[in-house]
Formats: sequence, C-alpha cells, structure tokens
Amino acid sequence: MPLPDRRILLIYAVIFLDVVVGSAIGPIMPEYVRGLRQPQLWLSLGTGIFLGVQLFSAPLLGKLSDGYGRRPIFIVSAIGTFLANCLLLPVRTGLYLANRASDGLTNGMYTTVRSAITDISPPDKLFKNLGIEGAIISLGFVLGPMCSGLLLTFYHIPEGHQAAYVAGFAVVLAAVNIGLSLWLRETHAQRTGVTGPELRAALLEAVNLPTLWQRLRIKNQTHPGLLRLVLTQALFTLSIGYYFYFVPFASLSALQMDARAISYFFMSFGTASIAINYLFYTYVADRINQRKAIFWLALLGVPVLAAYGLVGSSRVAVYVIVAFDCLTLSLIQGLLEGLLAQRTTDADRGEIFGLNQAVQGLASFAGTLVFGVLSVVDLRLPWAWFALCLAGVAWLVGRAGKAV
Repeated sequence: MPLPDRRILLIYAVIFLDVVVGSAIGPIMPEYVRGLRQPQLWLSLGTGIFLGVQLFSAPLLGKLSDGYGRRPIFIVSAIGTFLANCLLLPVRTGLYLANRASDGLTNGMYTTVRSAITDISPPDKLFKNLGIEGAIISLGFVLGPMCSGLLLTFYHIPEGHQAAYVAGFAVVLAAVNIGLSLWLRETHAQRTGVTGPELRAALLEAVNLPTLWQRLRIKNQTHPGLLRLVLTQALFTLSIGYYFYFVPFASLSALQMDARAISYFFMSFGTASIAINYLFYTYVADRINQRKAIFWLALLGVPVLAAYGLVGSSRVAVYVIVAFDCLTLSLIQGLLEGLLAQRTTDADRGEIFGLNQAVQGLASFAGTLVFGVLSVVDLRLPWAWFALCLAGVAWLVGRAGKAV
C-alpha cells in the first residue's frame, strides 16, 4: 500500500489546529457579552458577523487560490487567525466583535482546503479524503474544548480570568499553524495568476449577491446538478446553525452549563463523531448511493434536532441525543462535499468551492438572524427552525432523486 501524500497529511494538520483554536474559544464566548442586555443576541451577532463576511472572502480566496496556488492562501489565513485571536486577550465586547469579523475574513480558507484535497486525491479516494477532513474537524472539536476544560480545571483559574487564559492558549496554537502552513508544498499545478482588473472584478462580484447567483447558474451549465447541490448545502448549513447556537443555549437555558460543562459536552460530541465518521467514510461512503444516504440521514435527523429543544434541565438527555446526532445528520456534510467536488475541474475548483462557501456564508448569516430573534422569544424555538431546515434538505434531495 503506497504511503499517503505528505501534503494531505499537512493539510489535515492545518485543519486540525485551526478547528482546535476555533473550538477552544467557544466555551468562553459568553464571557465577552456577560452583563449586557439580551446576551444571546450579542452572541448571535458575533456569529453572524463571523459567517457573513465569508460572502465575499470565500469567493475571493477561492479565485486567488486558482490563480496563485493554495499554499499562499493557507499562509495568509493562518496569519489572519493568529492576529484575530490576539484581539481576544482583553475581554471586551468590542474586541470580541472585531475578532469575529477578522477571523471570518480568513475562514474562507476552507474553500482552499477542499480545493487542495481534491487537487491531490485520486477519484477513488475523493469521498474518503473529504470524509477524513470531516473526521479531523470533529477531532478538533474534541480537543479544543477538552484543552480549555483541562486548562481551567487543573490550573484552578478563577472565573474572572478564564477567558484571557483560554484566548492566550488559542494564540499559541495559531502561531504553530503559521509554521505548518509555511511547510506545506503547493498542490495546484495550473497557476495562471490573477491580473489587477480580474482581482477587482472578483471583489466586486463577491460583494454583489445577484451576480453570485448568476455565476452559479453559469457554472451549472457546464457542471449539471451543481446549483441544486449548492442549494442543498445552503439548507444544510441553516440546519447546523445549532453548532453556533448551542453555547448560548446551554449557558442561558435551564441546562445552566458553565465553560467546563460546555467543554466536556463538546469533548463527548467530538469523540463519538470522530469514530463514526472515520468508520463511515473509510468503509461505507464509497459503496453506497450517496444521494439516498443524504435523504435518509436528513430525514432521521429531523426529530434529533427537535429533541434538543425538549431536554429541559436534563444534561443526561443532551448526551443521549448527541449519540443519535452523530449517527444521522453529522454524516451528511462529507457526502455533500464529495458530490460537489465531482462537479469541479482543475481550472475552476477554487472558484466553485468559493462560490459554494459564499452561499453557505449568506445562509449562515441569515440563519443566525433568525435563530437570534427566535431565541429572544423562547430559547427552545431555534431548534424547531433547525429541524425545519433539515427537513428541507431531505425534501430537496428527494426531489432530485425523482427527477433522475
């Protein structure tokens, strides 16, 4: 059996550290808005800013990665994440919002991540490699909160200083990721550069939402089925908005979880997700009808999402629901990414992934506004919204199957 390409291992390492950094600071986010009126709205606003700026950063970074290569985008993104996390060292609401904006600008890196993985993946390994990406992300979601929890527990850091210590830990890891990005060799051979006029045009297109839709329609003519897949991913993105909502829900609802409890929850969630994703994408994903799998996983995931809103104060119930979560909707993302990757070429892979992430950014921004408003009415209502969006995924994929 040939050894795996060292570049893909480095890409996985970069993803892993990036997610660890992002998830490590998740449990401390409520500290930056504590004492403000309607703190859940401020947390939702921060999430909306983080995701919304990807509307233009993702297509732009995707275009640049097609023209200049994937490696420069990895390096710039790693530096951006480092600087963004430095903003969190003083625990201030204004700096928290600034962090969300600056970190969102470079989070478009995941456009480049998927392009780079697809660049160097043989066709028969594509679903597996993209599925491993999902498992790596899950692993990051385990170790990030776990490291935060261990840091807060073993060093007995007093409550008023917890956020600053965790932010400092994230800064150190972000610095390590800069080194890994510098070590990565290029994966994209057909680099043609991007002229000044092309760059300005790409930037204008990125901030012009009607042209975003038009560009996708044009791409759909040469890659049939692309537009439906992008719309399906947008609906799925709306449904997994609960990843961002869970922290305010767990801390402000009857669950009353503190930073440690939230860290332990994500540790359990991530551990189960790693094992299940690895087994599924290593032994199952390439041997099944992916569209049918998405339909059934989405359909079975609808009651799982609805159940989160009914747990009351029972933390045991949350952990039970997570087990079903890992077996259903948590498996969908890699399948959607694999189907999308099959509809790209070396010439436009970064651009297509960038357009897709921009649509997901728009969906995330809109969804954040929706669940933010719903949470003011009742903290349980957003779970009904997430379940409804996942039902839409099942409906859209089901219609695509009938059309075929």
